[in-house]
Amino acid sequence: MGRGIGSGRGKTSGNGHQKSKATPRAFEGGQTPLYKRLPKIGFHNIGALDFQAVNVDKIQDFLDMERLNNDKSRLMTMRDLVEAGLITNAKGGVKLLAGAKSNLKDAIHIEVSNASDAAIKAVEAAGGTVTCVHFNKLAMRALIHPLKFETLPRRARPPPRLMDMYLDGTKCGYLSPEIQARNLRRFGDVTSENRLQQEHVDYMNLRRKIFALKASEAAEAKAKLEKQAANGKN
Repeated sequence: MGRGIGSGRGKTSGNGHQKSKATPRAFEGGQTPLYKRLPKIGFHNIGALDFQAVNVDKIQDFLDMERLNNDKSRLMTMRDLVEAGLITNAKGGVKLLAGAKSNLKDAIHIEVSNASDAAIKAVEAAGGTVTCVHFNKLAMRALIHPLKFETLPRRARPPPRLMDMYLDGTKCGYLSPEIQARNLRRFGDVTSENRLQQEHVDYMNLRRKIFALKASEAAEAKAKLEKQAANGKN
């Protein structure tokens, strides 16, 4: 280690200019390093969709326990599943699967990111509907944590590689004409976006009114105390 120029061990500490800089961790003297000699194994798909799997029998269990509200007049969203404790991590979306599909008895109208063919058939056989809607990271965050936003952002359209899936009526894609006509006739809207937007606007307006009321009450109390203090001095 260097001790200054005058010590004789300064600058490169007696190692010469070839060791004046840090040697890379995998440096092997100039020959091809081991990590380059070994073959590449496996494949990482950067476009893979990281869905949280939910089976239809689990939904039925939570309905039986009355932990999940099954309102037939609106779509059950992924936020409802998170608030009920059915899933904990829905950052990448939810895929509906047909595990123990024979246990599904109630008609549910659910909105998810994706669903298997068997799950769609099981839900429709029980008298329910499935709507597959695209959610990017921002839209999913706004769905699960709406109070983090002053104004909810509009949901993005699917990328080209996913467009065919959401245009396919057999996969219950929300962009297909059949699914849009069905949801408009049954719920008055294609997805839950407009309903959640209006609920968020109403909540934020109510919160602003409460804050304004508290501020006015605090101002009145302050003025009253100042008046009492002034009367006390007199």
